[in-house]
Amino acid sequence: MPDLAVENVVVHPLVLLSVVDHFNRIGKVGNQKRVVGVLLGSWQKKVLDVSNSFAVPFDEDDRDDSVWFLDHDYLENMYGMFKKVNARERIVGWYHTGPKLHKNDIAINELIKQYCTNSVLVIIDVKPKDLGLPTEAYISVEEIHDDGTPTSKTFEHVTSEIGAEEAEEVGVEHLLSISSCVPGHAQRRECRVFTITVTQGFQKEGREWFACYISSPCQEWV
Repeated sequence: MPDLAVENVVVHPLVLLSVVDHFNRIGKVGNQKRVVGVLLGSWQKKVLDVSNSFAVPFDEDDRDDSVWFLDHDYLENMYGMFKKVNARERIVGWYHTGPKLHKNDIAINELIKQYCTNSVLVIIDVKPKDLGLPTEAYISVEEIHDDGTPTSKTFEHVTSEIGAEEAEEVGVEHLLSISSCVPGHAQRRECRVFTITVTQGFQKEGREWFACYISSPCQEWV
């Protein structure tokens, strides 16, 4: 097994909220494809802390994996603005909503590596079918073939988890509380109960409980 630049990826809850919002906004204009964005954060030895993200315009041909477009000019402009807010947050990789790896992910990752040498891909499943961690993290490595043919790029799986600072837990609860008070939604009470469950879950088993939010009907309100 190769010596990986990162061994664990910690994804903050507000990143998940942002990705779900991104997916829902694109879905409202009739696009049900996966969405793509950039991850921001910092490194602590071999632990990657993903604390922020932003969406990036992306499109691909359903019939030809080699045909895709990612607006890197937009990426650079957005990153420039984010640096003015928090200079410590750097580009650490990218995300898409999968829900699985795509054939062109290596090519997209090579583009992101222009901004981050050890770019990490985090696939965030916004519609999981079961209770569990909604993230899968990967880092690209060189694959050596036994037959002597040239090496090729492939993805190596990296462990991931959901982690939050105390201030973020309060923020998530507040966001969901606002959503639960929006008039006209039949599930207001359920959302409020769910808010309490989520914040308790961070203190106990944040991995499983936050996955509940991703699959909750409340995701459309945030």
